[in-house]
Amino acid sequence: MTVRLQHRSVRSVALLATAAMVAACGGRSGAQAQGGGAGKDVLALMQTRGLTEADVQAALKTYTPTGKHDEYYTFASGGHGGNVIVIGVPSMRILKYIGVFTPEPWQGFGYGDESGEVLRQGFRGGQEITWADTHHPALSETAGEYDGQFLFINDKCNPRVAVIDLSDFVTKQIVGSELIASEHGATFVTPNTDYVIETSQYPAPLGGVYADVSEFDTKYRGAMIFWKFDRKQGRIVPADSFAIELPPYMQDLADCGKKVSDGWVFCNSINTERAYGGILEGKPPLESGATQNDMDYLHCIPWRKAEAVAKAGKTETIAGMRVIRMQTAIDEGLLAFVPQPKSPHGCDVTPDGTGVVVGGKLDTHTTVYDILKIAEQMEQKQYVGKDPYGVPILDFKKSIFGQCEIGLGPLHTVFDDKGFAYTSVFIETVVAKWSLKDLKVVDKLDTHFNIGHLVAAEGDTVSPDGKYLIAMNKWALDRFAPVGPLLPQNFQLVDISGEKMTLLYDMPLPLGEPHNAQMVKAGKLKPIEVYKPIGMNPYTHAVDPNATIAGKERIERKADGVHVYMTSVRSHFTPDIVRVKEGDRVFLHVTNVEQAKDATHGLAIGGQNVNVSLEPGKHCNIEFVANKAGVFPFYCTEFCSALHLEMAGYLLVEPK
Repeated sequence: MTVRLQHRSVRSVALLATAAMVAACGGRSGAQAQGGGAGKDVLALMQTRGLTEADVQAALKTYTPTGKHDEYYTFASGGHGGNVIVIGVPSMRILKYIGVFTPEPWQGFGYGDESGEVLRQGFRGGQEITWADTHHPALSETAGEYDGQFLFINDKCNPRVAVIDLSDFVTKQIVGSELIASEHGATFVTPNTDYVIETSQYPAPLGGVYADVSEFDTKYRGAMIFWKFDRKQGRIVPADSFAIELPPYMQDLADCGKKVSDGWVFCNSINTERAYGGILEGKPPLESGATQNDMDYLHCIPWRKAEAVAKAGKTETIAGMRVIRMQTAIDEGLLAFVPQPKSPHGCDVTPDGTGVVVGGKLDTHTTVYDILKIAEQMEQKQYVGKDPYGVPILDFKKSIFGQCEIGLGPLHTVFDDKGFAYTSVFIETVVAKWSLKDLKVVDKLDTHFNIGHLVAAEGDTVSPDGKYLIAMNKWALDRFAPVGPLLPQNFQLVDISGEKMTLLYDMPLPLGEPHNAQMVKAGKLKPIEVYKPIGMNPYTHAVDPNATIAGKERIERKADGVHVYMTSVRSHFTPDIVRVKEGDRVFLHVTNVEQAKDATHGLAIGGQNVNVSLEPGKHCNIEFVANKAGVFPFYCTEFCSALHLEMAGYLLVEPK
């Protein structure tokens, strides 16, 4: 709703805007002299566009002049796009899409070079998979703080985890296990990134074997995988990874303890009813069958003890993964449950590491669990019962700090630096701000519409910043210009620096359904500007043995095919004529010998599905079969100079 302003308040904002304009001009006297006129211009513009004082204040808070960088990077999952979206804050400008589980043409990810091998790492059971459903990005941490070195992201549908190196924003590894059939509680890292957590969602027989759903209780299981991360290599080490078998509930989101609770991991779950649907067989739908009980289970796991059990060899190998069987986990004190309010979804450890906040989708509370009380009860084996699989259950009231009456449909929680928590409330469609000390709501902000996840500046670390929050809304409805029945998502930037939350900006996300994000100080990242020395292969972090030196370009026929050693530089490829025969396997070894910042080239070959990005100093190895005779132009795809269009050549494939 547009609010008509009093002339004085409008004029004050106009003057504020004018002052900002003067500051942007460096405070020059000429700009100051024109301040009155500029103020009138701003006032007229506000009136013409129907802008309120709040609109102008929000604009001033988000406006980022050309050449000025954002304070934060936000890394958001790309949902069905299978990628990661990099967003600047407070500008809310999209800076990059990172190709992860799906081909990405601009970066040449998956179109001929070694990036295709990275994608093939994620194929399952011999099946080519070219889409993904990314959900929960996780930045690498040191002592519970983001360190800006790596990013991890999961694929819910085809359970996989990817490693992205933030020195060049390139996906370097994809790992997966046939142990589980789907996942959701991923990726979550331990406080020093020793492990990346991946937890199954929909139960299935472990290892990908068949069992009819009528055997759900006895043969279907869940699992939590601990992927070992080697920071020096920048890779997950599957041989050093392990898993814990879990009952056939639907495990959901996870989070790791920090500070006093370092060494713990928590995962909530739904469907303690173990419903599996069967509408045409006379059974209730899964959604109603799985929402009968008043309580579900928070899974509590001391992962350091689990690591020791795995190292001691108390595991069974299933689908190539070392698995601590459920009974072993029970016997070794590695697993206990605490009841949770109905259909929980969020699971978020507080900055001081003493509590874990859970939101029940069909409840009206956030529940704060006391991690130290949980640990003490497990240590002393103070249990009030067991689940049907023998997993011990802790007393609910003895395991919590308390509950906050939050509203209808609490989901996820992030934190600020002043002792407040911020919870997305889906049904009510608000962000609720509440006190961790008093467990009382102090503010609510309407969102548009159907908020899911939310992210705050470093809001899930040991030291949140408390400056910005983004509400990640599932619906847009009337927020943007109509584009047909499939609408974008809506990311809303919120100022949380004051007593009251203030909405600053609506940002359409027209790519899949982003789910979660993490927001990190921009200064923590140290991205490279060029690959040094020339000839660096981004997938080996070394000068490639096939790197081409300027002046030594050549074409060689070898036993395995034709090898072309090529360079790119403004504004030509050398060689620019490549002759091969029909059926030849062609190996292009291409080095961009530029070292100037942003002097990126591209190489695309018509008819061959080859398209790579050649950033300064980068080397690519491209392989394809010239299976059709003809003339195929190749050219630079990235505008690089005045003679960009002339940066081209020919692949000549002679008939057999």
